[in-house]
Parts: sequence; structure tokens; C-alpha cells
Amino acid sequence: MTDPAPARLVVLVSGSGSNLQALLDATADPAYGAQVVAVGADRDGIAGLDRAKAAGVPTFVDSVKAYETRDDWDAALASHVAEHKPDLVVSAGFLKLVGPAFLAAFGDRYINTHNALLPAFPGIHGPRDALAYGVKIAGATLFFVDAGVDTGPIIAQVAVPVLDDDTEETLTERIKVAERAQLVDYVGRLVREGWTIQDRKVRIP
Repeated sequence: MTDPAPARLVVLVSGSGSNLQALLDATADPAYGAQVVAVGADRDGIAGLDRAKAAGVPTFVDSVKAYETRDDWDAALASHVAEHKPDLVVSAGFLKLVGPAFLAAFGDRYINTHNALLPAFPGIHGPRDALAYGVKIAGATLFFVDAGVDTGPIIAQVAVPVLDDDTEETLTERIKVAERAQLVDYVGRLVREGWTIQDRKVRIP
């Protein structure tokens, strides 16, 4: 009996690609059960694309400005991702909100990570907002993307204690470390073991 083919990951990036690199490193081990088959971006000239090319992974760029409407961009992004037949699509620092066409195609297998313990502190300033509120525990949330902003079904969460002398920068960096480990761990578990989503509850067998 031959081993099953590795699951196909398409990773979307907007910046340095540190989460992408963590996935590329993990998928180098056949036991992980997945391979990154393509990396998409919303802009040229970013380190995330360089990381993909260095690893020999195909890339594509869909800039919102290249399309007449946001819906046109969304449909093009969905089409380009679909060409690579992904089992799972991973937002690894992808800073654009996808729309109806993309969610119709990939809504039950498009995951994102957020640097706060959702539903608290959604949006782009999670650590800053958590510090301002005075919480004692911050963290990161991995979730399936839906039509809202950071509102989809939660896959996993990891807690990061807030220290008395934390700044936005120091807290953000500590969350990133925990967030990256969680992403790699659970992407592997999802592709190896499968998952179900029922009444907002994500279960991995």
C-alpha cells in the first residue's frame, strides 16, 4: 500500500512570508502530509514571493488595482487559486478581504490566523487593542474565514501572557512565535486527519 499523496496547500501572502516559510520548512518532512503547491500575493516585490521562488514553488500575483472592480479581483483570485486544486488555502499574512466568489469556492477550507483571542479584538490592531484594554492574557486564533472580519469558526487558540512591561511591539513578537507554531501544528492536523464544521464548532477527529 502506497502512502497517500500529500495534501495540496495554496498559501496567500502580502509581506515578509515568515508564516509561509514555517509551512515550507514543515512540508519538507514527508510525514507532515502536505506540500505548498502555489503561493499567491496581492502585490509584487515582497519577500514572501522570494521565499516561494527560492523553494521552487509557483507564484501568482493578483493586485486589486489591476481589476476594474473588487468583485473582478475576487473572481480572478478564486480562479487562480482553483487552478492549483488546493485541499486547503492558508492566509499567511494576506491583508485583503476576499469576497463572495472566493468564499463560494473555498469558504470551508480557507483558514486565517489572527493575533488576538477572538472574538475579542478583531481587526488589524489586535495586540494594541488588547494592551489598551488591559487584558492579562492575549494570544492567537486560527479560524475558517467567512464573510465577516475575523468572525469565522475557530479551529484553535493559543494563550500568550501579557507582561507588565509589554509594549505593542514586544507583545506582537511573542504572539507571532506562538501563532506560527499553532499554524504549522494545525495545518498538519487538518490535512492528515480531516475536519468537520457544525454549528460553528470545528472538530478534528
